[in-house]
Amino acid sequence: MPPAVLVSGLAKRYGGVVALDGASWQAELGSVTAVLGPNGAGKTTMVECCEGLRRPDGGQVRVLGTDPWNAGPAHRARVGVMLQDGGLPASARPVRLLRHLSSMYAAPAPLLPLVERLGIDEFAGTSVRRLSGGQRQRVALAAALVGRPEVAFLDEPSAGLDPHARLDVWELVRSLADDGAAVVLTTHSFEEAERLADHLVVVAAGAVVAQGSLADVTGGDRLEDRYFALTRKSVA
Repeated sequence: MPPAVLVSGLAKRYGGVVALDGASWQAELGSVTAVLGPNGAGKTTMVECCEGLRRPDGGQVRVLGTDPWNAGPAHRARVGVMLQDGGLPASARPVRLLRHLSSMYAAPAPLLPLVERLGIDEFAGTSVRRLSGGQRQRVALAAALVGRPEVAFLDEPSAGLDPHARLDVWELVRSLADDGAAVVLTTHSFEEAERLADHLVVVAAGAVVAQGSLADVTGGDRLEDRYFALTRKSVA
């Protein structure tokens, strides 16, 4: 079976700035792939190319066998996206918004269990603009998952959450992969990567400097120590 996400020789420039320089990696169905790297390493640009939000300058991206830049509605219905800023309408109420999004899919996830699992029912009557950062994160995650995606791209899904909510999100992400989806998450949390990831991708200076299982990447060392060794030159 081909990988759910295939990135090969990906290149992207912004004027004279090289954001991606031949990055290559892949993600499989039924697994969690964690993408780590310092700010400015190219993580966001790389994932946005996979989401079809940016057009690569070179290389190849395939998601579920399709070029995401030219993908149509049928493909996009199979992919869930959680942006770091949420992208949520400020005046909307969370459950009403999720119910509206759910109605756009042929076979959405059951809404009530998702709302209860993420604790969204506790602030269902509050507009998005009045939610805390952590509450908005939970609504954004639900919006990405309500369509029952085969591939989910999640940008910092547990950022800003309290410890209990973070564990709930981790359990939900893990169950999504266990049910057969490919989950690609960007994170700055070593604990999150260690707990969730079946596959790690470490990015520095626009290139993939290491990838594989936790054991492959760390070689028995702490992930934090190995990460800093791999990315030191890019942040010097």
